[in-house]
Amino acid sequence: MTIRPVVTGIGIVAPNGIGTAAYWDAILASRSGIRRLTRVDADRYPVQFGGEIDGFVAEDHVPGRIVVQTDRWTHFGLAATAMALADAGTDPAAFDEYDMAVVTASSSGGTEFGQREIERLWNTGPRAVGAYQSIAWFYAATTGQVSILHGMRGPCRVIATEQAGGLDAVAEARRVIGRGTPMVVAGGTDASLCPYGLVAQTANGQLSRAGAYVPFDRRARGYLPGEGGAMMIIQDPGQAHGPGYGVIAGYAATFDPPPCSGRPRNLRRCVELALDDAGIGPDDVDAVFADAHGTVDADRAEIEALSEVFGPSGVPVTAPKTMTGRLYAGGAALDLATALLALRHQVIPPTVGIRHPAYHDRLDLVGSPRKTALDTALVLARGYGGFNAATVVATS
Repeated sequence: MTIRPVVTGIGIVAPNGIGTAAYWDAILASRSGIRRLTRVDADRYPVQFGGEIDGFVAEDHVPGRIVVQTDRWTHFGLAATAMALADAGTDPAAFDEYDMAVVTASSSGGTEFGQREIERLWNTGPRAVGAYQSIAWFYAATTGQVSILHGMRGPCRVIATEQAGGLDAVAEARRVIGRGTPMVVAGGTDASLCPYGLVAQTANGQLSRAGAYVPFDRRARGYLPGEGGAMMIIQDPGQAHGPGYGVIAGYAATFDPPPCSGRPRNLRRCVELALDDAGIGPDDVDAVFADAHGTVDADRAEIEALSEVFGPSGVPVTAPKTMTGRLYAGGAALDLATALLALRHQVIPPTVGIRHPAYHDRLDLVGSPRKTALDTALVLARGYGGFNAATVVATS
């Protein structure tokens, strides 16, 4: 039987809340973190709104010597890790260094740091480029910095599957624990709301130019980008202290070849495999945290897949990411953390901004916090390029 590791700590840095308590309060209050972008000259870009984090001061969360060596996305990862360790009551010094591992998701890497150094190269010359350019942009930088800072020398990994990465990283953490490592830090963050990062994102043609992110709505014309994410402490159930937030009960991944991601057949298969891995059926799922892409074709494909598995309106569906935007490597990790918070508090968080539902006959979309009995939740994610992932979390 596959091990069911326990999530004992959560750390969140999100557009609508820094810290788990602040984020959860914002979610229950339907308070969005989507605003006009300030880290770029928004008037010069076709996408002018997104989930930008306000008030994050890296020096408040990260040692000063590391701040200057790393990008904003790594600052978020280090901050969220410290929060998660404190939340779990876990002191890395109490573990053997090889009994701790780090697995993070990465999408765009350190785009802001990289842009700054490239500007120095072209404006001043190669001698103006700092030595840390060679590592700060690198997609494994957050895994490496968390590992070094906390002395975690067990099997460390990085997963690069765009928006699906957070679920894939936690699944890899489950495998690492199953092979004998008692504790893993896992999750993902992203920070690509700089000119270089934003231009790279607009190239896929899927971002909303209307300033709205309204998946499953007749007005859906794309998604808005965001920054931030979540990190979690995941432990062997035999060594965890207390029940934690819940267990990682099941997982699966499928892949869509070009030209599109999230084909109904492959997404449905992904859900079915995750339920099978968890040893449950569709009737056992109490809520679905949707991928909610925000484009017409991708939304329709997700509704079709969910309807085939659960029946039309067969399970409550929510997309709290409508309050943060899609966070790329941080997105699925934040969704998973939100699902675990929902299990703890026995409430399904809302989807906001949906005024003209496009699938009212096939979708039980949660529009306001819904108190209900929650034992099991399914989290879906699709990454650009064909990645599908599904994770089942449960109270025990």
